Amino acid sequence: MSLTGKVVLVTGGTGSFGQKFTEIALKECNPKAIRILSRGELLQQEMRRRFNDNPKLRFLIGDVRDRDRVYRATDGVDIVVHAAALKQVPTCEYNPIEAVRTNIDGAVNVVDAAIDNGAERVIAISSDKAVQPVNLYGATKLVMERLFVQANVYAGWRKARFSCVRYGNVVGSRGSVVPLFFEQRKNNIITITDERMTRFWITLEQGARFVIDCIDRMHGGEVFVPKIPSMKVTDLADVLAPQTRRKITGIRPGEKINEILITEEEARHTREFDNYFAIEPEHPFWSKDNLEGGKHLPDGFKYASDNNNQWLTEDDLKRMVEEI
Repeated sequence: MSLTGKVVLVTGGTGSFGQKFTEIALKECNPKAIRILSRGELLQQEMRRRFNDNPKLRFLIGDVRDRDRVYRATDGVDIVVHAAALKQVPTCEYNPIEAVRTNIDGAVNVVDAAIDNGAERVIAISSDKAVQPVNLYGATKLVMERLFVQANVYAGWRKARFSCVRYGNVVGSRGSVVPLFFEQRKNNIITITDERMTRFWITLEQGARFVIDCIDRMHGGEVFVPKIPSMKVTDLADVLAPQTRRKITGIRPGEKINEILITEEEARHTREFDNYFAIEPEHPFWSKDNLEGGKHLPDGFKYASDNNNQWLTEDDLKRMVEEI
């Protein structure tokens, strides 16, 4: 695997994704070292204890906004997993400049540092909210994706290659609806913005494993999208709080009824594989021979949470929640 014997940097590494990625990488991939770059001293201490002071872990206090710190963190790194971001939609709406500085300027710092310090592969974590965005968070993630795809041109003759992974809501991650419902049901009432709402759903483990797989298969420039199931928010409420009163609050600013992972326009340059899609870049640097196999998508294809052919049942949701 691409991580074996490599020095790996995970930005935002104390987050839900970073911790699961680190757990799997240490158990199964035998990296030389994993550097965790994040702002939170307490979270780093908790993570250090969780992994029993594993000697392969290096904890670096820093912010992706800080160009000098990112350059120092990437010195001697082979693989970069860029997970640092401001992720909460209301937070980004209320603090737009801060969202731009972290999600966009931070991505630029990671790109420049990875190229100049000789990293081999760099992969960024994106979101379904980057597709036809209706909120600032999604817009910043869209820009981040474009920066990472185009970074392959900036890299030129250097060995750094850049790709993205784009997927939907993560079960049980910090700030997701699952812990919110758990907390709200204590008061015998849960809030639902709109009962028609559907979402793509993926577990932390599935997301982390998919990223590791994509580091192996990437050539640079692809946006990888896993095939994941959809769920109805009302079904989730039935599972988590079956006897609890529901309050319909209305769609919040910047929220969609359904999410999209691949648009019709992107589908024209996307290949489908058994368990994922690969959106190919529309740039001269991209060779059509990079991706072997797969099939082209039919005209009019759109991968959205309401037209998905995979749906979670109540039993599926129960199993996923039990794994949190």
